[in-house]
Amino acid sequence: MELPEAMDERKRHRILMVSDFFYPNFGGVENHIYYLSQCLLKLGHKVVVMTHAYGNRSGVRYMTGGLKVYYVPWRPFLMQNTLPTFYGTLPIIRTILIREKISLVHGHQAFSTLCHEALMHARTMGYKAVFTDHSLYGFADVGSIHMNKVLQFTLADTNQAICVSHTSKENTVLRAGLPPEKVFVIPNAVDTAMFKPAPERLSCDEIVIVVISRLVYRKGADLLVEVIPEVCRLYPNVIHFISFGKTCVKVRFIVGGDGPKRVRLEEMREKNSLQDRVEMLGAVPHAQVQSVLISGHIFLNSSLTEAFCIAILEAASCGLLTVSTRAHQVLPDDMIVLAEPDPNDMVQAIKKAIYILPKIDPQVMHLRMKSLYSWHDVARRTEVVYDRALQCSNENLLERLLRYLTCGAWAGKIFCLVMIIDFLLWHLLQLWQPSKDIEEVPEIVLPHHQPEEMSQNFNEDQH
Repeated sequence: MELPEAMDERKRHRILMVSDFFYPNFGGVENHIYYLSQCLLKLGHKVVVMTHAYGNRSGVRYMTGGLKVYYVPWRPFLMQNTLPTFYGTLPIIRTILIREKISLVHGHQAFSTLCHEALMHARTMGYKAVFTDHSLYGFADVGSIHMNKVLQFTLADTNQAICVSHTSKENTVLRAGLPPEKVFVIPNAVDTAMFKPAPERLSCDEIVIVVISRLVYRKGADLLVEVIPEVCRLYPNVIHFISFGKTCVKVRFIVGGDGPKRVRLEEMREKNSLQDRVEMLGAVPHAQVQSVLISGHIFLNSSLTEAFCIAILEAASCGLLTVSTRAHQVLPDDMIVLAEPDPNDMVQAIKKAIYILPKIDPQVMHLRMKSLYSWHDVARRTEVVYDRALQCSNENLLERLLRYLTCGAWAGKIFCLVMIIDFLLWHLLQLWQPSKDIEEVPEIVLPHHQPEEMSQNFNEDQH
């Protein structure tokens, strides 16, 4: 554990993590917030998470290491996002910020409504704000155009931004019109203590290709509908001559995940009579992901918009060779086969992966991942971003409004109006319930768990 004197030398941050995406929902953003929070707690900072209610999970809960989570009583409206209210969340966000004596708000994910509203209110009240973008977006379709304008509004007054890859940084800078020097690149990481290869190397007589993903459009589920039948046609359980000699190569798919596109995959399986070669698992709890991964040889990722896919790191840590779309250049070249998001190109990439599979040593790959990606390294680099954010000068309302005006001829004026109303509502709240009347929570310092215990505790949190 870090000595108190060492903590005194650095600034102890009080961070509010905000996103619509958190446990008990499962995904890359959820895992990122959880592991980053745990590592920041270990470094001596205070971390509180704010998300919306999930079913009967509402109110204040505690997770491993004293991680406090506010499940505010807002229900998901669409794809786990809350309904945009603009000002409806202001009172509860203000109360949490004052009660927890927060110094900095960290929002996650561009299409999280709660994230955008929290960052807006935080800047109105004079708090420093940091935003992490986890996805890539286009510039031409209607959805992307509107999302990019929302992002431009939020980031116009955010102190610092974080992207999870250099590709993501370029994308975010272009979409939001941000100065590049305000954007840091900090990659995701993987818990290598949880994701380990199978004790014994799997036979290559039957090649098992694993897919674990939300079955939605942006994750490339429509690509899978075309790729899987073609791969099964190329490898119809007959003799093939490949690099490791004459052997009977069978190719089988395991698909884990749920979503609106699952119906299309089920129809594809029925249409092509692939029930014995495509296994549909449905939603896979995070605690069981490792057991699914180690049953396969190749991990297939067809995502279209993710900036940095944590599932790829988890698969590589389990010793699987990855086939992925080119949006995900997150592994060394000898650990991943990249393809364009096109069915024919992805089929060719899978053929190449099967060809080079005998050269892959799962244990060696795991050790490399252990040295390349660490959540503790991510936390220390994020700590630097927080320091930079807190060093930013305080600005009055007029200075901030001038920055919003640069967001467009009409959009800039609308953004200014939104922020003026938010500023007035905040002052009305100050009159109605002064800050001194909001009780601050007492400081409780809990003993920090060891890093190797994190994955075990996370599994316990899920139950």
